[in-house]
Amino acid sequence: MTAAPLSQISRPPQGGTSTPVIEIHGLHKAYGQLEVLKGVDLTAPRGHVISLIGSSGSGKSTLLRCCNLLEDSQQGEIRFEGEAVRWKGQGQGRHPADRAQVTRIRTNLSMVFQQFNLWSHMTILQNVMEAPVTVLKRDPAEVEAKAREYLAKVGIADKADAWPAMLSGGQQQRAAIARALCMEPRALLFDEPTSALDPELEQEVIRVIKALAEEGRTMILVTHDMKLAADCSDHVIFLHQGVIEEEGPPAAVFGTPQTARLRGFLSASS
Repeated sequence: MTAAPLSQISRPPQGGTSTPVIEIHGLHKAYGQLEVLKGVDLTAPRGHVISLIGSSGSGKSTLLRCCNLLEDSQQGEIRFEGEAVRWKGQGQGRHPADRAQVTRIRTNLSMVFQQFNLWSHMTILQNVMEAPVTVLKRDPAEVEAKAREYLAKVGIADKADAWPAMLSGGQQQRAAIARALCMEPRALLFDEPTSALDPELEQEVIRVIKALAEEGRTMILVTHDMKLAADCSDHVIFLHQGVIEEEGPPAAVFGTPQTARLRGFLSASS
């Protein structure tokens, strides 16, 4: 089965009053004495793309990992589709109180990392199928059909039986995106998905991400690529030293930056 090209799928109208997929309020995260996030708010409405930009060490990737509960935060509220994460303990001792809740949330927030993290002993098709079959206990035949559909969607249907080592970096990252899509999550989280690629291979992945945005996927994207953030985002957040220095629609953030720090960052990134 061949899926329709993503670029042919119209992005649905935005707005409405539906509950956001992810809401974060007053989030604080520290590693010992190093405070990385200092009271950050973030809302990801359904069907919107939120881009996180900022210098290395500004807290972007840490914020993304806190969204997915891969990192414990010391203070603040995280909600997934209106449901608050339940915590026990305080400060450095704060941890999620309900592991089943964490597992359920993580299975609905698929993350694509900078490094592809494909299992080298599995074919590309097996990589894409693994989590839906073993974690979600879905029927393998149904998962295989979906997996092949998503591989076609990202343009590597012909690589289903290949091993990861046989693929280029761009193809491996597209396989990782197909693997994330096969979980059929409520949102996709991208942590610098193109930074490990050379410019030509980077464009392969950027085309897929832009097409997913046009499809109306809910996404949070940490990126160093300002053009990608400008082209596919509904909202851009500029982090500096663990706080939101400036945020808004991409036309405002990139066209009329209000703060000297953002102007300097954009100038250095161009």
